[in-house]
Amino acid sequence: MAVRVQFENNNEIGVFAKLTNAYCLVAIGGSENFYSAFEAELDEAIPVIHTSLAGCRIIGRMCVANKNGLLVPDTTTDSELQHIRNSLPDSVKVRRVEERLSALGNVISCNDYVALVHPDLDPQTEEIIADTLQVEVFKQTIASNVLVGSYSVLSNQGGLVHPKTSIQDQDELSSLLQIPLVAGTVNRGSEVIGGGMVVNDWISFCGMDTTSTEISVIENIFKLQDQASGQVTSMRASLIESMS
Repeated sequence: MAVRVQFENNNEIGVFAKLTNAYCLVAIGGSENFYSAFEAELDEAIPVIHTSLAGCRIIGRMCVANKNGLLVPDTTTDSELQHIRNSLPDSVKVRRVEERLSALGNVISCNDYVALVHPDLDPQTEEIIADTLQVEVFKQTIASNVLVGSYSVLSNQGGLVHPKTSIQDQDELSSLLQIPLVAGTVNRGSEVIGGGMVVNDWISFCGMDTTSTEISVIENIFKLQDQASGQVTSMRASLIESMS
């Protein structure tokens, strides 16, 4: 399902959080409501880690992550890195990246298998992405935008891309990524999808302004209803067993 949240009256959830199938990072200094929304949905499944990166709260735009690894900019302090390492599952590799395009979340979009990256990304950074996140890396643009991380959001189930992405580009990207894609918006028409939402294979968080139409597109493309209905079905089955 998709949950609407705000970070201190700000709807750009993807700026202040990073969600994967193995862990979730949230920026420090948010309101209790923001944290409780994440913790209520995720706490039993994956750790929710409160952190900053390089002293900044815009962690969602600064790092790139999947269940295998986490890449942070080289300006990340030692204490931040230590805190993140201590809080993450042992299987997750954490690495600092020296990259001119240091807002990694804006220039890289990935799931657990593939990554789309800014065409000007350093070849060495590409290798680090492939190695740490264990993904195939493709240099791409989305609707002629080089900031692929800002204008797309991917999970292992599907992807949402900039509303002006042509059908032909959607098809090409879809066959490259091996997941269905749809063009759409968040937060009542915002094209900056990466800034407006986060998603993993069973849940999405988006800004309070996201309309019900946008939410239904998000739930459909990321197959979030299937997850919920699957859980309901298994709960029903166990209920019926216990009653009979």
